Amino acid sequence: MARRRTCRAASALAAALLLALTAACGSRLPESDFEGGDRRPPASTRSTGEPVRVGIITSATSPVGGSAFTGPRDGARAWFDRLNERGGIDGRRVEVRLCDDGGSGVGNNECVHELVDEEKVVALVATTALDYAGASRVSRAGVPDIGGQPIGTAYDTYPHLYSIYGSDAPRNGTTGWDGTLYGGTEVYRYFKREHGARTAAVVSYNQSASAAYARLVERGLRAEGYEVVTEQVDFALPNFRAVAADLKEQGADLVFDAIDGHGNARLCEAMDDVGAQVTAKVTNVQNWTSTVAEDYKDAPRCRNALWATGSSRNYEDTGHEAVRAFRDATEDLRTHSQWQLEGWAAARWFTDAATSCARTGITRACVDAYVNRADGYTAGGLLLPVSFTPSPEPPETGRTCLSVARWRDGEGWVTQGDMNRTCFRVPQLAYEP
Repeated sequence: MARRRTCRAASALAAALLLALTAACGSRLPESDFEGGDRRPPASTRSTGEPVRVGIITSATSPVGGSAFTGPRDGARAWFDRLNERGGIDGRRVEVRLCDDGGSGVGNNECVHELVDEEKVVALVATTALDYAGASRVSRAGVPDIGGQPIGTAYDTYPHLYSIYGSDAPRNGTTGWDGTLYGGTEVYRYFKREHGARTAAVVSYNQSASAAYARLVERGLRAEGYEVVTEQVDFALPNFRAVAADLKEQGADLVFDAIDGHGNARLCEAMDDVGAQVTAKVTNVQNWTSTVAEDYKDAPRCRNALWATGSSRNYEDTGHEAVRAFRDATEDLRTHSQWQLEGWAAARWFTDAATSCARTGITRACVDAYVNRADGYTAGGLLLPVSFTPSPEPPETGRTCLSVARWRDGEGWVTQGDMNRTCFRVPQLAYEP
């Protein structure tokens, strides 16, 4: 079984960083009822025909912008709509309650109170919160939070919280192992072994969070034997052309970054302007979207060097039955993204858990027990195997698999190899979030 969450912690740190930078500047499948309605149903629903109520917390409006966090929510809603069209869970429809926390800790606590205490939801699904301040309250209430995006450290801290990527941390109220998390080097190993990369550049801002994440990337690259080129630009007045010229001069094979999405687009434009060509401009799962052609419209060469890595099956892989079901149900969406697919997978995960509890009662405790004992869960092949078996000691190495895709104009994101076979045993590097 692959140990994967330790590596994903580093990606979560990247997502939190980039968002902070932007702010500084079994059954079936989403036709949910999102209106107010009665607030009395209990946390347990038995064979009475009562709806099964779930909650989705999203930082839909925040300093980051309206679309940054909504992908998992939209994917989960698509699943529940399709599920209700096909009869729900054991004849009960799923009633979805949405809450926008505004990207603040205060707003997040208010959402937790509304959904957990007032709405009495059985579970939270596909949580995507910039500041998950209410995580400890969710945990104390014993509410399973299923398939959330680990933007912060909550999913490696509290019991009853289940990241979409799994976790082998003790989750006993202390983050990771005594406050330390671990990140793997599998992405760097992949490009070294599969594409012969030897020189990698890391671009960051002269800002503390950006520089800190850049140092973590540098450590991983050096551990894999890369020659590392570091580039730092002024956060307020970045000179991306100078960076691009140096990347060309240094002959970088790969470019990693600790900058925001707008900065990435400008960096790509500058790379095209100076003729800097690389094997891969590597991005993360949050930027694995169908908007690449628009976002990088002025950088065609760099755009076609974009690669993304993650832990879920490419949303463009419609030859796979589970992906095809997702795309069929979301065909009316203006754009598609990997986060939408992961939200869909989270909702499917809840459905599988609730279905297993239908005869005895769909309670918080029953659903939680199902998810907690997950060992190799894949949401029908959408995810790399997920587990929450705690490891008493921090990992020194781990076998980690990767989902990899690259952008091609006219084709979109093209899958690179079988994610269940693109696996490496790599060192796990300690860091403090």
